[in-house]
Amino acid sequence: MILSELKIPQHVAVIMDGNGRWAKQRGLPRTDGHSAGEEALMRWVRQGVELGVPEMSFYTFSTENWNRTPAEVKFLMQISKRIMRERASEFVDLGVQVRWVGRKSRLWKSVLKELDIIQEKTAHCTQMVVNFCINYGGRAEILDAVNAILQEAEAGKQSGKRKIGASISESTFVKHLYSPAMRDVDLLIRTSGEQRISNFLLWQLAYAEMVFVDACWPDTSGETLVESVKEYTKRDRRFGAI
Repeated sequence: MILSELKIPQHVAVIMDGNGRWAKQRGLPRTDGHSAGEEALMRWVRQGVELGVPEMSFYTFSTENWNRTPAEVKFLMQISKRIMRERASEFVDLGVQVRWVGRKSRLWKSVLKELDIIQEKTAHCTQMVVNFCINYGGRAEILDAVNAILQEAEAGKQSGKRKIGASISESTFVKHLYSPAMRDVDLLIRTSGEQRISNFLLWQLAYAEMVFVDACWPDTSGETLVESVKEYTKRDRRFGAI
C-alpha cells in the first residue's frame, strides 16, 4: 500500500508513552527518556506533514503529571519551554501551526510565555495544526466548559435569555472547550503497549479508532505513524449506523 492510497485521518491524537521505561531499560535516568522522546516527536510531526494529516495532538503533560517527583516535573516544564523556543523555526519551515491546549492554573508562567510566542510565530502556517496538550486533562476540560457556561448563564450573557438549568446544545458546549476549532479525533495512537486513554481528549475521542503500539515512544519513527494509519484504513467506521 502506497501513501497516496491511504484514507488519511483528519485528526491523529498521540499518547507518547514509555519514555521512563525506555530509559530504565538502558540504565538511564528518566529525564534521558524524555529527551529522547523529543526526537521521536519531531519524527512524527515531519511524517504527519508528509502524509497530509491536517491535525495532530500530542499528550505532553497531563493534569495528573503534577504528582510526579518535583525534579521530573521541573525537567518536563523546562523541556517544554526549550522545544517551543528552539523548534519554532522548524515548525514554521514545515508549515505547522502550533496550538496549546490545557489549563493555565499551575502551569509555569515561563512555559505560557513560550507557548504564546510560538503560537504567534506559527499562526500563519497552514500545512498542519499541532496541538500540544500541556497541563491537560479530559475531565478538567469538560468541567471547565460546564463551569464557563454556568458563569455566562448567571451573568445573562448567553443571548440574554438562557437560564441556569436550561438545555445546552452540543455546539454551545464545544464553543467552551479549550480549543473549539479542534476536530474530532479519527485515530488515537498510544505507544509502549499500554491500552487505555488516560483522561485524554474524552469529548473528542467519542468515535476514534485506536491503535496500540508495543514500542516505547523514543523507539518509534515516522514509519510507526504510517503503519498506524494503514491499520486505521482497515477499520469499518459506522458511527452507530449499520
